[in-house]
Order: sequence, then structure tokens, then C-alpha cells
Amino acid sequence: MTVTARDDIWSRGGLPVEELPNPFATEPSEHQDLPEGQPDETPRKRRRRWPIVLYCVFGLIFVTIVWLVLTAPLSRALEPLANPALLMLSDDGRPIAVRGAIKEAPVEVAKLNKFTPAAFVSIEDRRFYSHWGIDPRGIGRAFVANLRGGGVRQGGSTITQQLAKTSFLSNNRTVKRKAQEIIIAFWLEAWLTKQEILSRYLSSVYFGDGVYGLRAAAHHYFNRDPENLTLGQSAMLAGLVQAPSRLAPTHNLPAAQKRSKLVLAAMADTGAITASRARATTLAHPVLITSKVPTGTYFADWVAPSAQNAFETDFGQVKVRTTLDSDLQRLAVRAVARAQIGGAQAALVAMRPDGRVVAMVGGKSYKDSPFNRATQAQRQPGSAFKLFVYLAALRAGWTPDSLIEDKPITIGGWTPVNSDRVYRGQITLREAFARSSNAATVRLSESVGRNNIIRAARDLGITTPLPDRPSLALGTAGVSLLELTSAYAAVASGHYPIRARGLPDAQEPEGLAAFFRSDGSLDQRRDWAPMLDLLFAAANNGTGKRAALAIPTFGKTGTTQENRDALFVGFAGNLVVGVWVGRDDNGSLGKISGGTVPAEIWRNFMTSAVAVDGQRGPRLPAQFHVPQRQPQPDPTQDGRKSPLPPEWSDSTKQLREIADQLANLTGN
Repeated sequence: MTVTARDDIWSRGGLPVEELPNPFATEPSEHQDLPEGQPDETPRKRRRRWPIVLYCVFGLIFVTIVWLVLTAPLSRALEPLANPALLMLSDDGRPIAVRGAIKEAPVEVAKLNKFTPAAFVSIEDRRFYSHWGIDPRGIGRAFVANLRGGGVRQGGSTITQQLAKTSFLSNNRTVKRKAQEIIIAFWLEAWLTKQEILSRYLSSVYFGDGVYGLRAAAHHYFNRDPENLTLGQSAMLAGLVQAPSRLAPTHNLPAAQKRSKLVLAAMADTGAITASRARATTLAHPVLITSKVPTGTYFADWVAPSAQNAFETDFGQVKVRTTLDSDLQRLAVRAVARAQIGGAQAALVAMRPDGRVVAMVGGKSYKDSPFNRATQAQRQPGSAFKLFVYLAALRAGWTPDSLIEDKPITIGGWTPVNSDRVYRGQITLREAFARSSNAATVRLSESVGRNNIIRAARDLGITTPLPDRPSLALGTAGVSLLELTSAYAAVASGHYPIRARGLPDAQEPEGLAAFFRSDGSLDQRRDWAPMLDLLFAAANNGTGKRAALAIPTFGKTGTTQENRDALFVGFAGNLVVGVWVGRDDNGSLGKISGGTVPAEIWRNFMTSAVAVDGQRGPRLPAQFHVPQRQPQPDPTQDGRKSPLPPEWSDSTKQLREIADQLANLTGN
């Protein structure tokens, strides 16, 4: 019996203790060999992954909080917008364009009428003063409302969350962004008081019409300070926050007033006002302040990037003075509008010889097409590019009186053709330039070297790619009208390059740009005076004679293949003006060439502009003397008496003028 009892003590389940498994031994792996015939009955334990996920979530929250503490700017909601509203002024101080959003100085809740913050809290976050950044009840209420409505009808975000979103995050509706918003909301509640949070919120929230912040909204809609808002006005502004673009009272007053009633009812529910006062409150009406200043123009769009960098960020509307002359701009718009060009487009740029742009028209109608054909379009300049060919020739020792062959030439199977199909044999460079002879110009280009022509174009400010082909001399490379006009301004001033600018104070290049700049002057005897001689001949006796003014006029026409582009670029007085006419689809203009409609637009503008401007241009080189204009031939003064009576000649004068106009339609 003693032995049996001892055996019971040292046995378990009928097995001796020695045969029981070792409790301290490691478990056999999946691939460990088991005794033959013994089944593997050891249950596999599942790894628990949720602790790792939990650690990652807490780690992310910790890192986010550390990042906020170290880097997040608490005052971002109180800072002005990065791109505030610009009020652009002409050179004489007249408003010409306004653009951008407006944000004014921050507000302090303690200084506002008590009903103003109460209106926002009642409609946006009625438990604002009791929650810690998020409102579970509000989230649940919004979830049920959205579920019943079949879409997003309400939002469950608190004012603190909205401040977190507008100050730190984007508007993307993602789970990640929402999680970040909640974390930042907790952080804001820990670092700021409720009054500070509400002040920052009211100072930065969007109210529609490009207006941010309560102060700017009060001024914009009601023309009063936010501290003096009435109950009805406060209710209307509080109602805008839900959908500011749709509910702006300047565009949808009935919807804004309907929303105001909901705000007043919410204020009554929260005890901010009585129900009777909510019903008796007069609904607000915006004070409409109409402005005739456009929000966009061709010039404003072009100068805006430079204007944005010309001042330090500030509250409210920033005034920026530009180089635009409002009187000259009006004349430019009128000249383009009166042009008989059918379905084609026209552009005009007028600048001072130093590059200050005083007028710009990028098309017939900015409202119909804001695409700026003066700055954005890269079109072929045609014969207007010959300026660089002849400048390279002057640099190489040629003169206006040098002779060149005006006869057909073939290069690599390509043969340029004169526009009038007439070849005059040996002529001077002056005549070749004035008549815009293509054959003579290509022959001159090959003699001078295309690399020297490209260098001359680069010196005068042409930056677009210029292909090294024989057709380069005829202006087959695309350039903008603004850049081409700037090159002619370099000839007018005698200095290069001229950079077109829309702000009065030119910013000098710095660093490497200043080191590598290639400013220079045209040699007065070799380059400048002869170039003026050529341009005068073209504008007064050649293809551009329709542009000639009573004062010395210099310029060059340009017409591309199949009359797709027509230009006249020139200068007189203190203005350098480029005119382009063409179709947006690059179609043919028919009989319109550089010497017809563009020259007429140029002359129509300049006739009034020179009189209005009253400024003298830069001093011309002493070596240049204004030539005498060649008198137009009079067929009645050739030594023979007309067989017709004098009264017949007077009666047919209009017919003769029409015949002359038809003959001039072939001008290049």
C-alpha cells in the first residue's frame, strides 16, 4: 500500500513523472522531427498584431504633437494672405485693375458686439465652450442627418477643427486629413483659450467674394467695422460660412436671408437671444458699392507676377503703381477696335525706348478671350526680323549704300521669292530693306553668316530658339510681339538689350545674372545711324509708307508665308510700338499684309498718341540726318497736258484715291 501511494504521488494520468514533458523545454518548431507514429497535436498560437498597430497609432500621434509643438505657427490665422488683393494704378495714379483676395486686420472677440460671436457659435458649434476640440454629439447628429438626406447635408466639425483645417491643412476630404485635423484641434485647445481660438477663426474664415476674415467681410458687404455690426448683419455673415460662394448676398440675397433666419433661430435655441427678438429682427441687406475697375486686363495679367513681388505682404488692398499710361491705353484699345480685320485678331504694344510699357492690347476683346497675343503668342515676324540681318551686315562693314544683287537665289533646293515677284538686279541695301526684298536679304544673310545674325538678335533681346536655316533671314522663327518690340526699342535708344517692364522701378540683376549680363551700345557711326537710315527708308518710302507721320518715323513691315501674320513695328517721338494682325487658327489673312492694316493701326494710334504724349524721344546720333521724303509721283505733272478738262479731274479725284488704295494692297 505504501508503494502504491508513492506511485500515485509521482505519476500523472497514469504516466510516471519522468515521462512527462519538460515544462522548461522550448517548443518544437514546425519542422522539428517528431517520434515516428506520434501525431502533432500541439495547437499553433496566433500572433496578436493589434498591439503593433496600437503602438504605431500612438507613435504617429506623438510625432504629430512633437511636430506641432516645434514647428506649427500659432499665429498663421492672424497673418495676411500670401497673395493679397492688388489695386493696380496707372502711371498717373488712376485705378486700372483689381485682382486677388482681401484679408484685413484680425478681430478680437472681446471688442465685438456680443451677438456677433454668439451668431457664429450658435450656427457652427453650439457646444464650443464646453468641448475639448471635437464634439461627438455634433458628429453623431451630422451622421444621422447625412444618412437621412442621402448625402453630405451637415458637417460635424467644430470651430476648433475648422481653424485647424484652414490654418494647417488642405481641403482634401480624406481619412488621413481628418485624423490630422482632430489631433491639431486637441493641440489648439491645449495651447489657446476659447476666446483666442474664436478670434483666430473669425479673422481667417472665408466669406465669399474673395473676402477673408470678419473685418474684411463687414467692410465689403455692409461698409462698416465689425465692432458695429447689427444683429441682422451678424446673422447674415455667420450664415455665409457654410457655403460662402453660393450664399454671398451680393449674388444670391434670398438664399443669404433664408440662411440668416436659421441663424437667428439657432441663437434663440441656445439662449443668446429671445424667440421674439429672433422673429422681430430685420434681415440685413448688403450695401452695394459698384466698382468700375475691371478685375482683369491684358496688361494686368502680364504685370501681376511682377507686382506680387514688388511689395511686402500686408492686410487689405495693396496699391501698386505701374507704367501704364491710361490715355495711351485708351487710344490703343480704340485703334485695335476700329481695325477692319473681320474674324482675325490684333495686338498692340507701346513702350518707351527704355522698356516701360505704356499700353498693351492682347486681342479685340479681353472678355471674349483673355489670351494675350502680345505676350503669350509665338508667331513668325516675317520681314520684321530683317532688322537683325541688316544689323549683322552693318557690323560686318556693309553700309546702306552698299550694293547687293536682287535676283533669284537657291540654297539647298529652297528659293525665296519676292512678294511682288519683281527682281531689280543690283540695288543698295537701303532699297533692299525699304522694298523688303527677300532674295537680296537671303543673299546678304548667307554672305554675313547666320551665326552673326543670331548673335545680333540675341544682343537685342530675342531669347526664343532661332533655327540655323536659310529661311531664318525671312523671320520663320516664332517670337512674341513684346520681345520683338523690345528689340526695336534697343535701336531707338541705341542701347541693348531692352527688357520690357510694367513697373516704374527696374530691378537690377544680381549675382550670376549681373555677372553674365551683356548690356551694350550700338556703335553710333557704324551701326546706329545706318540702322536708323534703313528704318526711315522703309517707313517713309518703302513698304511701310502708310505708317509715316509728320514727325520722323522709323519702322519695318512684316508679312509671313501665305499672309498668315502681318506686322508693323516702329518708333517715333518717345514711343516704340508693335502691331500684329493674324488668326488664332493660323489661317491666311487674304490680302492683308504688314504694309496695309497693321501699318494703318500703327498710324491711327500714333497720330493721337504723339499729340497726347508730347514727349521727345531719345537724342539721335550726330551722324544721322533725317532724309527728305521722296515726293509721290503725280501723273498730271509729267510735262504733258491732260486732255481732260480740269473739272473732270476734280470730279474723279475720289476714284483715283480708291485706285491708289487698291494698288497699295500689295504692300509687304
